[in-house]
Amino acid sequence: MSWLRRTLRRTPQLSAAQLQTLAEWQALPATDLRRPLDAARLVVVDVESSGLDAHRDRLISIGALAVNHGVIELAQSFEVVLRQTAPSAIDNILVHGIGGTEQCSGTDPVTALLSFLRFAGTDPLFAFHADFDRVMLGRALDATVGTDLRQPWLDLASLAPALLGRRAPRAKNLDDWLTALGIHNYARHNAVADALSTAQLLLVVLGACAGEQVKTLADLIETERAQHWLERR
Repeated sequence: MSWLRRTLRRTPQLSAAQLQTLAEWQALPATDLRRPLDAARLVVVDVESSGLDAHRDRLISIGALAVNHGVIELAQSFEVVLRQTAPSAIDNILVHGIGGTEQCSGTDPVTALLSFLRFAGTDPLFAFHADFDRVMLGRALDATVGTDLRQPWLDLASLAPALLGRRAPRAKNLDDWLTALGIHNYARHNAVADALSTAQLLLVVLGACAGEQVKTLADLIETERAQHWLERR
């Protein structure tokens, strides 16, 4: 986006309470990249959208779970459907199962996104093919709340082959990894169900970190960067 478009775009209008929630999130300390992985809170995210174009399609739902001190916090999962002005196409609904009525009666987008900020805090975010989730959430936050996530994103599509490649040398997509590792997904393409299976994949990745001397968030980020370099060769 050019500087002119940023200048001319409409600033989101938030209530006093919403501005207070946003200010409280913005005041949170930044992620400590020196924190040991086994003592960190890590947030696994999955989104469902109106299509596969992260730069054009609409964010429909968010699912998230926290992995805290190496344990998935099932009791504190996050799931929300953002209210849409019009439902997505039938073919799209058949993928994620969020019907037109549910889409049009979902949660106010500002409320939904501020709730996600409260849940995620400034803890590092993990997803499979994380760029898609990052762009979808970033666009929605920018347009609706006027901010973006400031913590690091880590991509399990790179971390899994970097740390588990010998266990599943042919795995490419999320379904390949789940099958190879015996992880069951109870409702594929449901945001919180996909977040849960991705969190289980993350636990396996974290289990492999000790043998590779990957001890901190900074080490994990460096592992991802090294894998990206290998993939570009």
